[in-house]
Amino acid sequence: MAVMNVNPTRMQLTKLKKQLTTAVRGHKMLKDKRDELMRQFLDLVRETRNLRNKVEMELKNCNSHFVNASAVMSKEALDASLMSPKQRINIEVKTKNVMSVEIPEYEYNTRTSDEGDMFPYGFAFTSFELDDAVTSLNNVLPDMIKLAQYEKSCELMSAEIEKTRRRVNSLEHVMIPRYQDTIKYIDMKLEENDRSSRTRLMKVKDMLLDKAHNYSGKQ
Repeated sequence: MAVMNVNPTRMQLTKLKKQLTTAVRGHKMLKDKRDELMRQFLDLVRETRNLRNKVEMELKNCNSHFVNASAVMSKEALDASLMSPKQRINIEVKTKNVMSVEIPEYEYNTRTSDEGDMFPYGFAFTSFELDDAVTSLNNVLPDMIKLAQYEKSCELMSAEIEKTRRRVNSLEHVMIPRYQDTIKYIDMKLEENDRSSRTRLMKVKDMLLDKAHNYSGKQ
């Protein structure tokens, strides 16, 4: 029996009962939080898996276009075409609170709104295969940013789930049983003290009766 090192008094008993009530309430709240976090985490994992499969297919298609471009252009010409990008991507990181977890939200914008700026070269000396490769890479970018957001969110939610799980287990298997055992121990001690007090009072009563009337209270 895991009993706390406390004085077995009625004041301490009342205090421990209040702490036990708080611990039970906290255990329920943490358990509900863990279950809801787990539900949202699993939903997000499914979305992340589907998005990752989509991104991998898009990157595979993008890579095929670059392979085709490298087949019809020399390495020097290909490197020179991509050496000086005209467009720039800015990413702003915001956060959203989900069950006390600050998960990121990535928003991006381009330096200019002209779609033609994604091509860092002129079209006179490049192949259309390279155009297709750059276009496919530009198209996959939003999904890659969203995938990074989802994966970071999964990482943060997973850490919070593990931390909440440890707290739930600590309350369920350590703190609450310890409170219960200590309360039971104090109850037993107080009952034992009450019995001892009654026995002493009865003996004192008998002694006083015997002294006053030469009568111990027994027939």
